[in-house]
Amino acid sequence: MDITHITYWSETVSFPILSILTLIPVAAMIAVILTSSPVAALRLGFAGTVSTFLLSVYLLSAFNADLAGIQLYERYQSLGVTYTVGVDGTNILFILLTTTLALLTLIYTLTARHVSDRTHIASLLGYEAILIGAFAALNAMQFWLWCFLEMIPIVLMTLRSGSSQNRRWVVALVLQHFSSGLLMTLAGFMMLGFGIMLTTDVLSFDWLVLKESNVTHEYPTLIFFLLLFGFAIRMPLFPFHAWLPVVAEHGTIASVGIFLVSLKLGIYAIVRYLIPLLPEVAEHWAWFVTMLGLIGIFYGALLAFMQINFRRLIAFAIISQTGLITVGLFDFSTHGMEGGIVLAISFGMATAGILLSLGMIYKRTHTAFIPRLGGMFDTNAAIAVLFVICALSTMGMPGTPGFDGIHLLIDGTIQGQGWLIAIAILFGNVLTVGLLLRAFQQIFIASPKRFQGPFVNIHQASSPPSPRNEWIIAIAICGLLLATGINTSPWLNIIDQNIHSSSTGNNSHNNTDALHTDKLLATHSMITKDN
Repeated sequence: MDITHITYWSETVSFPILSILTLIPVAAMIAVILTSSPVAALRLGFAGTVSTFLLSVYLLSAFNADLAGIQLYERYQSLGVTYTVGVDGTNILFILLTTTLALLTLIYTLTARHVSDRTHIASLLGYEAILIGAFAALNAMQFWLWCFLEMIPIVLMTLRSGSSQNRRWVVALVLQHFSSGLLMTLAGFMMLGFGIMLTTDVLSFDWLVLKESNVTHEYPTLIFFLLLFGFAIRMPLFPFHAWLPVVAEHGTIASVGIFLVSLKLGIYAIVRYLIPLLPEVAEHWAWFVTMLGLIGIFYGALLAFMQINFRRLIAFAIISQTGLITVGLFDFSTHGMEGGIVLAISFGMATAGILLSLGMIYKRTHTAFIPRLGGMFDTNAAIAVLFVICALSTMGMPGTPGFDGIHLLIDGTIQGQGWLIAIAILFGNVLTVGLLLRAFQQIFIASPKRFQGPFVNIHQASSPPSPRNEWIIAIAICGLLLATGINTSPWLNIIDQNIHSSSTGNNSHNNTDALHTDKLLATHSMITKDN
């Protein structure tokens, strides 16, 4: 395996861009908390999200897709604590997805009562900072700490903005599942770090050290399943999914955009940590993970068909999509890995668009039950267009990024696992798309099946969302999906530059790898001090 090439931030840009990218929403969050004016809080929120989005676009422009390895690398050590960040083809698009959906989610809050809620705006900014920090982290314990901090905005946003009277029960359920996942992940990372220590006498959780050190762990299968199950809760992968439909039904749509990015942390963690750090064990147990993915595809799709609440319907559709991506990641082919990452990003954007459109419907009708809806296309054109384009994107319609993603994943599955598995995931994906199009027909085309009563008008709410904001969200999401779908080559060039080392099960190392690892360990406290 080739040495991971490192390019420091000072070689590319004039400031530590990844750290600044994380600090901007933190600073905006603090300013929002300190201000007493709702209008000022909203302006500060937009200043933070817009600045972060623009900086993430600059980050993408500064990234060299032709150069393999870690770029814009930062590493600082003080009082025994190491802070390490960097980007490569695995995480840079997830960072851009985070900043984009954070901005669109804040625009969505303009249509809701949360516009004057400083706690909600501050939580959204904090959530954005946490996700950027987690995606940029190149230290296992640093990544874990960001995931731990994520529970704070989830709890605050659910308690403050949830649409159910059972908010405390929902929070308890989320904390129960997330805490279990965090404990398993912590145990797995600790065993990896101490495994390094037994060989080198240096305790390190640095991703580069963990990846490039030729260490045989004492309990590799145990470490694999601790990390797998911990990440599976976050994705969520069947059968660790029970919390998601509950949160979707009783939580807040106002935070759904940024929350959907959070679900991709589990997928990202598999690509970043599980497969590269334990390649032989991952390849050995790939059949088991593939089985869970296949069950999840059909389980999620069939359960979604049975739902009359559109929030639960989308939650089960996400579970089906997660199974699809998981199968692609564990076929150990370059195409499967590329397709899985492309679909994770594409599904994240498309599913956020679907849920934001349904959130606008909820604000108009005050109901999430599909039989009470219908005939809304004429009066809600922007919402309908957003829904249908996003639904077709999950199908892999030509002109959307899902098209190339699905084809790459199928090609990799055929190479790695055969035609039967490929046909199964294709059929499962068709089921998922079918239920989304069926929901579109029931909500926007068909007539309502249930009487609403004399005081409810499904087409006019007491304070309907602003059509201008609806069109902004619809044009932004549909434009991004279609623009990237027409030419996915830039995405694939970025992802492909380092995907080969993650998709192979070969864990052999040459002498140069060993020398490089020794250098990392020996200079643990000196790297990038000048930066």
